[in-house]
Amino acid sequence: MSVTLASISLFATGCSAGTGAPSPAAAGAEVRPTTVATADPSPAKQLAVAGVPEGKPTALARAGGGEKAKQSPLKVASYDRTSRRAVISTEKKAPSAAPTTPAESTPAVGDIIASGPAPGAPDGLLAKVTDVAGKTEKGTEVRTEPATLGALLGDDKAQGTVPVDPATVDVEPLVQGVKVSWAKTGNIRFGPQGAKVPLGSLRIDLGASVPLPVTEGAPVSGAASVAGYVQLAPEVEFSYDGSSVIAPDSAFLGLSGDWTSGWELKGKAVAGGKPVRIPFAKLHADPVIQVGPVPVVVNLDLTAYVQVAADGAVTVDVRQDLKGDFRIGGSYSKSGGWKPVSTSDMTSTPVRAKVTAAGQVKAAMGAEATVGLYGAVGVTGDLAPYVRGEASAAATPGSLVGSWKLYGGVDLTGWLQLQLSIFGTPVFQHRIPLGSFNREWQLAHGEGAVA
Repeated sequence: MSVTLASISLFATGCSAGTGAPSPAAAGAEVRPTTVATADPSPAKQLAVAGVPEGKPTALARAGGGEKAKQSPLKVASYDRTSRRAVISTEKKAPSAAPTTPAESTPAVGDIIASGPAPGAPDGLLAKVTDVAGKTEKGTEVRTEPATLGALLGDDKAQGTVPVDPATVDVEPLVQGVKVSWAKTGNIRFGPQGAKVPLGSLRIDLGASVPLPVTEGAPVSGAASVAGYVQLAPEVEFSYDGSSVIAPDSAFLGLSGDWTSGWELKGKAVAGGKPVRIPFAKLHADPVIQVGPVPVVVNLDLTAYVQVAADGAVTVDVRQDLKGDFRIGGSYSKSGGWKPVSTSDMTSTPVRAKVTAAGQVKAAMGAEATVGLYGAVGVTGDLAPYVRGEASAAATPGSLVGSWKLYGGVDLTGWLQLQLSIFGTPVFQHRIPLGSFNREWQLAHGEGAVA
């Protein structure tokens, strides 16, 4: 695995976010075939939602001329994000394959094309052909404008969940001591200290303690440190119901999966103001899911972090193991519009739990995740399982006696973005908060002499 882990215009640009020349990564990207879709009077179908088979290129979908989306021998040979010009060429067929007709091998005005990652469009391409400029050495040059998935999927329906292959996730460590482990069928890998990583899971370990800032004026300082691991098995959820004529009846885009973490906080945390957040790894993946004949490029970004806040001079020695699941996303219905979805069910086991001195401390090891389509942000969620401790002290003759309590919990926040209109749904003019989901439980309590 390499060590480096989505905003669309009102109608979806269908390409990589930003403008300018293609990125260096795109320059060497594999050229993948494209699928083109067209409107079709044939009956609505239930489309399968699945991952693209390993080793097989992403099909290009093409639509236009009154027909529904179909796989096409065409491919995006290059794309310029500034001019929105694309060069479309024909994928070579095996000798035994049926011959390609002229209509199949030539893009036309009105075609809606959907492609997996291609040179100049590392996040895939979803666009409508507005003009055919002419032939080039690499294929036919066309001008494009943004398109929507609704123009490809029409009145069909689709629903499914696709696991993200952990081997395709790029991880960029942000602090020293970060180790990455993953496992998938046929290529088992093991985590640190011989811990076997479950199939489909990605694990990030903080192999050494991460010290909190000690600079003058830092919100939290002192001899406190955090260490541990996060392990997750992410899945992309996608659904679409195009029964309505003007806009889809319903749609959903989200990220869900299993979550496991084990971590410890120890030392003295001193009051100072706002929480300190220390990102320790960035993750990125662009899985392609196949919705019938249409390749849908999903963009996932995730930043793993630790965060500590203190009130008073609190000394802690805490270790907590957590296990559960999470689900974030955006759900659309014709009657209710876009609404946020955020749920999490986790349980924890305290291995050690001790708080001394007076004050409060809250420490989390969490992740901020973003999921979008074709290079555009759609849903962002911040999942933060935490430990919260509080201690009080009272002076008695000859000693200082106090009591303490320790809680486990999980915070889940986030928002939906305007750009989810890529589904072909009506746009909304502001971000929609996911709302603040919080669940907390007591881990331990005690009393005695305070250090």
